[in-house]
Amino acid sequence: MNKNKFFPIIILFFVCFITFQITLSAQQNEGKYVIVLHGGAGGFPKDATDSLKNAYLNSLSEALSIGKNILENGGSSLDAVEKVINYLEDNSLFNAGKGGVFTSEGKHELDASIMFGKDLSTGAVAGVTIIKNPISLARLVMEKTGHVLFAGKGADELGLKLGVPVVHNSYFHTEDQYYNWLRSNLPKQPGETVGCVALDKQGNIAAGTSTGGRQNKMPGRVGDSPLINAGTFADNKTCGVSATGIGELFIRYTVAYRISALMEFKGYSLKQACEEVMYKVLPEGAGGIIAVDKEGNYEMVFTTPVMFRAVANSNGIFKAEIWK
Repeated sequence: MNKNKFFPIIILFFVCFITFQITLSAQQNEGKYVIVLHGGAGGFPKDATDSLKNAYLNSLSEALSIGKNILENGGSSLDAVEKVINYLEDNSLFNAGKGGVFTSEGKHELDASIMFGKDLSTGAVAGVTIIKNPISLARLVMEKTGHVLFAGKGADELGLKLGVPVVHNSYFHTEDQYYNWLRSNLPKQPGETVGCVALDKQGNIAAGTSTGGRQNKMPGRVGDSPLINAGTFADNKTCGVSATGIGELFIRYTVAYRISALMEFKGYSLKQACEEVMYKVLPEGAGGIIAVDKEGNYEMVFTTPVMFRAVANSNGIFKAEIWK
């Protein structure tokens, strides 16, 4: 009997088996969604008033509901991420948009970035001073220009050209922020940088981050939030990540992309990759990350006392937390 006659049959069987497995996997993941968000990592006293605790928890839950409803109704992860961050930018409890920290000159310079895992498209802005919602301008950079990052005056002018809502720089000013800045330039506490990562029903991952930067920063300083690979990353093959913390450290260690790379090239699970970077690469107290992988798993890892965070998914999980 000629064994070569059976070779094409074996190949055909193998191809059919692989196709079946891919189809089965797609069917199992169809309709699955998950969304995670953060409102910064840092400190928050456990003896804080109930009204303050509830203000943060309610804000996180409200933001989460916005994103969850978009995904539940078949909307895109990009829309969910942008709208969630819009809400947080408009909420003065957090260091993004209204409520952004002060530079050493007593002004506000805001940063944001967004990334779509389907095609690795990205957009970012840094040092904007009149853009009400920097994350929305970042998305327009991604969709309406051939570039990735606009900064300073050029970014503000692009916002005017594209018709996004603009405000006077004093709009971002809050009395609590100003008081902290005057008191020896103490760091803003407790809400910090905001971010969101989502997986939609179509299997697309998006991630975004927005911030007012570091309290009393030198004018022109840029942290990790508007830098793809450092503070934000998304790839449908692996995961999406948004970071918060000491931006200079997240830049040096390309934290967001490193997590994805460990999964892609080393075969790490999302949990293994996140813990490897946060616990073994970065120093204690550096900050935190939120992440979602292509299978709908999620992680919220931080090495600070708290991280304001929330998660919802198609399995019925819906929760907002502050402490570990």
